Amino acid sequence: MSGTTTARIRLRPAADGANRWVVLVVLCLSLLLVALDSTVLHVAVPAVTEDLNPSAVGLLWIVDAYPLVCASLLILFGTLGDRVGRRRVLLLGYALFGVASAVAAMAGSPAVLIAARALLGVGGAMIMPATLSILRQVFPDRRERAVAIGIWTAVAAVGAATGPVIGGFLVEHFWWGSVFLINVPLMALILPVGRLLLPESRGSHDGPWDVLGALMAAAGVLGVVLGVKRAGAGEVLSPATLAPLLIGAALLVVFVRRQKRRTHPLIDMGLFTRPAFSTAVGCIVIAMLALVGLELIAVQYLQLVLGLSPLQTGLRLLPLTFAAMAAGATGSYTLRRIGPRRMVGWGFVLTAVSVLILTSMGQHDRPALLTAAFVALGFGLQTTLFGAYESMLSEAPADRAGGAAAIGETSYQLGAGMGIALLGSVMNAAYAPGLSKLPEAGVPAGARAAAAHSLGEAYQVADRLGGPLGAVLRSTARHSFITGLHVTLLVSAALLLAGALAALRLPRAMDCPAPVLDEPERADVSEVREHRAEHEVPAQGRAQRPPTRAARRRPAEATGSGRAAH
Repeated sequence: MSGTTTARIRLRPAADGANRWVVLVVLCLSLLLVALDSTVLHVAVPAVTEDLNPSAVGLLWIVDAYPLVCASLLILFGTLGDRVGRRRVLLLGYALFGVASAVAAMAGSPAVLIAARALLGVGGAMIMPATLSILRQVFPDRRERAVAIGIWTAVAAVGAATGPVIGGFLVEHFWWGSVFLINVPLMALILPVGRLLLPESRGSHDGPWDVLGALMAAAGVLGVVLGVKRAGAGEVLSPATLAPLLIGAALLVVFVRRQKRRTHPLIDMGLFTRPAFSTAVGCIVIAMLALVGLELIAVQYLQLVLGLSPLQTGLRLLPLTFAAMAAGATGSYTLRRIGPRRMVGWGFVLTAVSVLILTSMGQHDRPALLTAAFVALGFGLQTTLFGAYESMLSEAPADRAGGAAAIGETSYQLGAGMGIALLGSVMNAAYAPGLSKLPEAGVPAGARAAAAHSLGEAYQVADRLGGPLGAVLRSTARHSFITGLHVTLLVSAALLLAGALAALRLPRAMDCPAPVLDEPERADVSEVREHRAEHEVPAQGRAQRPPTRAARRRPAEATGSGRAAH
């Protein structure tokens, strides 16, 4: 009996101390694939267009099916994981993601590719909130959790930023389907590893799962994100934009009211009454709005103005990735030293400064300037996202981690969609007026109207015109694009500074209470302490009455980490 107990006492601290970091590695690898898949297709769009010849609407759905479906289902699968088990949902997401990747790689028609991209969105929606909620569960100590979240956010940034680099390399050396095919062997590896190593966890919800509410939330988010994306394409007042936007917003309002009335809601709306939680969610939206919008415009500038290839463009964005990795690696230390308020606020300020530096970009390449600006941009935004995610997740109880993670990931996706819509609209509004004098130079009005859609289309029109008129159109469009770029950067800087002001509602210091243990964990901790006391107390003191449980727990609570003091 004594030998068995001693073995159990030795094994459990070893598992608690080591396995959670192995779990983090598995979670980060799966997140890397999902984040990479959100951007890897961007540079493959021309190759897909040439091979499958989709319509304009079909091409739009090939690109947007993944983020639209993923964003709309995050709340559904995040809260489902709280009920049936987060590990179970995550493993199903792995399997679906691998199968959908294989179908997408071998797609022979636009319809098959769209369906495969939608299935990838379903798999991504199962994976993303599950990784964050399991992370919340296996790291109860806030200081260790801050380190884990720093690694998690850095991996997400690396995946999104390296997507164009990997995609550009694969498209140049293989075929466009290879950008999906790389997921298959990786998912085939991570599925059995995750089944073996990942712990199962679920919330404490005892009531029925609100299926109608989950579907209502999915339809509402889908409508809002679809409307926002269409607005970003320039169709601001069209019925195709307003209808899904208004219907989606109405469904979300009804969903919120329904959750407030239910005894067992999918999402505890009381979380939004906590200033730190609601502010952190808002900061995630603003940060992603700036990041995705700026990345889209930067890619267009590097390729269309400076004439870089897709692979060269991806390599130019690598400094942003490395800076994001550095911000994630140092985020825990920074958070402990300066607290969430200053970390998020100064992250926004640094990002705004880097955006203002980018306003000096013109028609000529300035590599040193771009590199410095991208480094500041990556470090500032990653610092902001780290502080916001950590504050949001720490404000949510562990048994509601799935719902909280779903809210965070939904705000992430919504911010990305809004960034493309808002900054894209600003860019178009500032770009088109610069082409108004083209008819005076002899350029046909129809050519001018087509060129006003985008710089890429202006180049196509200029090639068709040829001669002096084509050269005038190309030069004028390039000048107008740079003007629009500067206006968009100024608007983005203003939004980032507004985010810095919003961050003032976050806590000044990082609060590190002792993690709350479940009853079995408390019993195991008590066994460990009693065993240690039996072997460590001097012989002459063993006859004395042992200290009370409260007295034994006091040193651990004083450290704020839930561990016994040494």
